[in-house]
Amino acid sequence: MTIVKASSLKPMDITGKSDPYVKVMLLIHGKKVRKKKTSVQFNTLNPTYNESLEFDVSIETLDATDLIFKVIDYDRVGSNELIGCVGIGAHFDGINRDHWFQMYENPRVPITESYNLRETIPAIPCASPSLTHKTLN
Repeated sequence: MTIVKASSLKPMDITGKSDPYVKVMLLIHGKKVRKKKTSVQFNTLNPTYNESLEFDVSIETLDATDLIFKVIDYDRVGSNELIGCVGIGAHFDGINRDHWFQMYENPRVPITESYNLRETIPAIPCASPSLTHKTLN
């Protein structure tokens, strides 16, 4: 998959900006199997990544696979802070599920989708339950 960009992220630093990166977790049968992350984009609310992340998944487990995308603010001092998250895969509803199966049915064909970030994902808490207003492409 390719992480393209995010826009209108929540400012997390006292400068009114953030230092965001994206952490992607691969879950199979609900268990975290692997994680990867993008580079940190410093001092921006509209980062552009254009970074490809690859996971090896067997055809037999694709219908039990999910991806969790967390956009995180990198902090040099203290702990990193969650900006928002989104999940796609077999265990989600609506476009989050449809997008997964479009990719599954069209291997190696780029299928682009934009998502609004949330502070939680059903059954997979990221932070608190309120909806946020950020976009990840």
